[in-house]
Amino acid sequence: MKFFAGKYIQQYQYKSFLPSKLSRGIAWQTEEVLELLSEANRKIGELNAYASFVPDVNFFIEMHKVKEATTSSKIEGTQTNIDEALLSERELNPKRRDDWEEVRNYIAALNNSIKRLDEIPLSMRLLREAHKILLSGVRGEKKQPGEFRKSQNWIGGADIKSAAFIPPHYADVLDLLSDLEKFWHSNKPMPYLIRIAISHYQFETIHPFLDGNGRIGRLLIVLQLINYSLLDKPVLYLSDFFEKNRTQYYDSLDRVRISNSLDQWLRFFLTGIILTSVNSKETFIQICDLREKYGVRVLELGKRSKLAQSLITMLYSNPVISPREAENKLGVTPATANRLLSEMEKQGILREKTGFSRNRLFELHEYLDIFRQ
Repeated sequence: MKFFAGKYIQQYQYKSFLPSKLSRGIAWQTEEVLELLSEANRKIGELNAYASFVPDVNFFIEMHKVKEATTSSKIEGTQTNIDEALLSERELNPKRRDDWEEVRNYIAALNNSIKRLDEIPLSMRLLREAHKILLSGVRGEKKQPGEFRKSQNWIGGADIKSAAFIPPHYADVLDLLSDLEKFWHSNKPMPYLIRIAISHYQFETIHPFLDGNGRIGRLLIVLQLINYSLLDKPVLYLSDFFEKNRTQYYDSLDRVRISNSLDQWLRFFLTGIILTSVNSKETFIQICDLREKYGVRVLELGKRSKLAQSLITMLYSNPVISPREAENKLGVTPATANRLLSEMEKQGILREKTGFSRNRLFELHEYLDIFRQ
């Protein structure tokens, strides 16, 4: 049975694309896809196993989330980089606040969604909650946060007449989303990675929100990886792969709709899983190697080595800190905090990044460099 993506429906002065329902069955198996699927399952399994043995892995996962948030938001046009995302609001350049808030909202939406997976099933309700957090108090706050659209939207172009793609009419959205949710939990045999790939395509095609569809669609991928027990913890994010191959990413989605070419989308998606799994495992290897180096360096600090090690562990979640923050986190005096930071700087563990004599910020620079790549 050949895959049929859907059809264009004449609306008033435009045609919208109505995707086929997934419950009708999907032909996806080709030799190349099956080979990539086998490799993708193996690589993601290796990553999951390795991550389970990494000490304090939850601290490192926080930085993975920050990188995912900045990268996924970058695809949508925000300019906040990972260094800015780690700053507190008072340390941020006010001109950069709008983009920074969108990134912080993405992190909050991701954290809430992962937590809620333990409480409610993977569902449209969960995505609506994520969307509400994502758009709260930012530029998209007037575009119905947490609500599916009740008007027509479009992708590309200054108006609907010049749009590159027009998703389905809003009257069809709820029915299509109901079908997609059933597809997530269907008992019909289908490999989970194939189910996730098709789900991402279908969600982006439905485009159920007025704003934030790309970010929610990419967030959905990691939720499905956890929900289907392909990952025990959120350690793999495809946004970096999509951003580096942005043209191919959008072209691959378009080609499914234009020529029913599901095969090429599955190959692109599975390649992303393979490469990202390998890169994510390498990131953990680099972190573990660096952790051992830090362990040797702190011994040079003598009586302050235990305090320094405690601070380093905290910095794995957010590798930028001020003297005041160090004072509060460690429960020490200002003088002790400043001396500790200065000695850690001399050992090459920390680097002062502002160049100021006041309002200084120190970063765990070698660790942060791993995520800047």
